[in-house]
Amino acid sequence: MAVYEYTAKDETGKEFSGKYSDVDSVAKLREELTKTGYVLVKASRPKSVAKKRRKIRQSEIVAFAYEFAGMYSAGLSVVRCLETLEEQTENHAFRSVIADIKQSLEAGSNLRDAFGKYTSLFSEFFLGMIEAGETGGRLATALERSATYLEKQTELRRKVKSAFVYPIAVGVVCLVVVLCLLIFIIPMFTQLYTRLHVALPAPTKAILTLSDLVKNWWWAIIIIAVAAVIGLRKLLRNPSVKQRWDVFKLNVPFFAKFNRMVVVSHFTRTFAMLASVGVSLIDALDVAVVVANNQKMNGIAKELQEAIRSGNSVAKSLKAHDIFPPMLIQLAASGEQAGILPDMLNKGADFLDRDIDRITNILLVKLEPALTLIMGAVIGLILMAVYMPMFDYIANLK
Repeated sequence: MAVYEYTAKDETGKEFSGKYSDVDSVAKLREELTKTGYVLVKASRPKSVAKKRRKIRQSEIVAFAYEFAGMYSAGLSVVRCLETLEEQTENHAFRSVIADIKQSLEAGSNLRDAFGKYTSLFSEFFLGMIEAGETGGRLATALERSATYLEKQTELRRKVKSAFVYPIAVGVVCLVVVLCLLIFIIPMFTQLYTRLHVALPAPTKAILTLSDLVKNWWWAIIIIAVAAVIGLRKLLRNPSVKQRWDVFKLNVPFFAKFNRMVVVSHFTRTFAMLASVGVSLIDALDVAVVVANNQKMNGIAKELQEAIRSGNSVAKSLKAHDIFPPMLIQLAASGEQAGILPDMLNKGADFLDRDIDRITNILLVKLEPALTLIMGAVIGLILMAVYMPMFDYIANLK
């Protein structure tokens, strides 16, 4: 049973508030209050429900969309679909979210507003799809295509993350080894050199100073590092800084092509999916640029909108921007001529995803030996700097 906070009034019109935990819907709550002579004014789930949304995984959203689409296609009402999904969902946090959405619908809200209360779970794309599906009478199609889209996006994110797992792992291992050397090994050599009164070269002095700094001031280093991360995140929220960063990501050597393909894939698939359920091209571009999450694409999207409003074809509008590959432009042109633009753009996004997968594998092949060499070089330089005075001392003994 769900918990509801409600406001009701008695026969005299006096309002009062309370909490009811023995009902599973607003309709049941209204019925229970009516039995006692009260009239329900408003009801809502506790705000604590919203805080639980962080525990919900993207894979659960995908499964929810597929199941919702299947049940609605079978003829069940939206509320009944949500009731069934609430009963079947094992994640208590997600179950509370579904119950709250169902309650909003029972109170007279439309689908977009009901789902829009949880924008951290349901993206602008998903909200746009269900709004278009509801108003155009194609809700089942919109839900199914949303699920397909979310599944592909999840897979794309997995591929992108996999490209950085190995570099991060190597970096962490290298950092741990270096810290162990600085904290435990190098101080032993410091004591040895002090006893032997050995003249220390500049590299050795630098390493010994760094070791002393890490060993005695580790807490200050942690504070500075945390402050730097927080400051960088705040800085990237600045529109002008974010725009420069996004442009840099699309032009940075070695990763530029990869980043461009990821952004274009997100943008194209979102645009195609929304257009396929009846959303206007202009509105679809508004949502697509939000999903792409790249400031450079904002300007491109505005220019695309202006070009389309002026009567230009989508293919011609895309051709004016070199970020879109020729293959995608050709598919868009074919799709417009055949009247199946969304389908052809989706195929283009599929091609891009396959290329992303291929480039990911190439990046990993190139990065593995390079990072191994870098890690070996860093550790080797540290050890060389540490042992240099020993070599001089032994040479003097001879």
